[in-house]
Amino acid sequence: MFLTQFLSRHTHLWKSLAVSSLGGMMSKYPKYCWIDHLRRISLHCGKCSSTKIVLGIETSCDDTGAAVVDETGNILGEALHSQNEVHLKTGGIIPPVARQLHQENIERIVQQALSLSGVCVDELSAVATTVKPGLALSLGVGLDYSLELVQKYKKPFIPIHHMEAHALTVRLTDPVEFPFLVLLLSGGHCILAVAQGVADFLLLGQTLDIAPGDMLDKISRRLFLQKHPNCSGLSGGKAIEKLAQQGNGLHYKFKIPMERHADCNFSFAGLQSQVTRMIEQKERTEGLQEGQLLSCVSDLAAAVQYTVTAHIAKRTHRAILFCRRKCILPQKRATLVVSGGVASNQYIRKALQIVGNATDTNVICPPPRLCTDNGVMIAWNGIERLSAGLGIFHNTEGIRYEPKAPLGIDISDQVKEASIRVTTLDFTSDILKY
Repeated sequence: MFLTQFLSRHTHLWKSLAVSSLGGMMSKYPKYCWIDHLRRISLHCGKCSSTKIVLGIETSCDDTGAAVVDETGNILGEALHSQNEVHLKTGGIIPPVARQLHQENIERIVQQALSLSGVCVDELSAVATTVKPGLALSLGVGLDYSLELVQKYKKPFIPIHHMEAHALTVRLTDPVEFPFLVLLLSGGHCILAVAQGVADFLLLGQTLDIAPGDMLDKISRRLFLQKHPNCSGLSGGKAIEKLAQQGNGLHYKFKIPMERHADCNFSFAGLQSQVTRMIEQKERTEGLQEGQLLSCVSDLAAAVQYTVTAHIAKRTHRAILFCRRKCILPQKRATLVVSGGVASNQYIRKALQIVGNATDTNVICPPPRLCTDNGVMIAWNGIERLSAGLGIFHNTEGIRYEPKAPLGIDISDQVKEASIRVTTLDFTSDILKY
């Protein structure tokens, strides 16, 4: 009623929203809709006091992100600075360089998010920031900035577990109830867990060595994909995915990791070694010098992606069966949430959907832009914790960042003891063709 009366008295604002502001904001931030603009008007008219609003800050790796989100899931403002181009040139993330870039951009990014939201710091209910896990030097930048901010404005502080934030992002975009199975795939993590509550997780399995995103980045660099005309400026994983669309994933056969282990853990280091040996062999066969592209690069990319996907899909399939056996998830129409940077890979998503179809499981993925690191997921995790009354600090003394931090209670030994055999699903005919 308030908005209707307000706009009827200020028709010039309605026109501005319909023509100018809406068009400009929609072009920059597709998720925004007209209701966000109406909410901003109400915020400035003294209507924000009863609404929880959280500023989220993310600096766990190589992206500086900030966002302002309210308790109903409206993204009021967000900003992101990616260091991708810098790290592509250096051949990987160099922690001191990442820290410097965070330091140079965090103030601008936070202020940009606040400015777009139309919310001032005094109106915030709390500040939420990633404090674990991640690169120590990067985490330190976000934490130091946040602690200064909350101390200056006397705001509650909510430390955030990076993987918890990825896991809960889906509840911002979809009506997902606890419990649900979550598969977190990124450059630094590969985790299968059951989310029983906002801060209540059961860990079923995780990578024993390197993460899938890390492996794909290294294979991409070894294949010199940055020199490929179709891959310039793309991250390693994106380059592999793009070239794989033109290749045959069955032309080269790599051994799927951990086939004899009936658990939900992952391993990608051995696969990386297999692929590296194959690349070296092909380079000798073709008589290439260092830095030259193989003629079979698309087939190799497709075979790598296929093998990674088959490994992930089988472990996820086992996790679903284990949770059903132990009555951890509903027997019918359980939910699998797939999140993290690697989860934006459409090929992997299609394979997991086949697993979902075979197990009567609903597979949900957040929008690709919310799968990669961002401030929105941190702010939303802050909202979730604020609403649940969990992990809210008014005294920040003693709060530290943690480069390594487990997620939830580890029950992976129980999965191993169950030794559930999984029927191999034939998804090649369905997803090898894009």
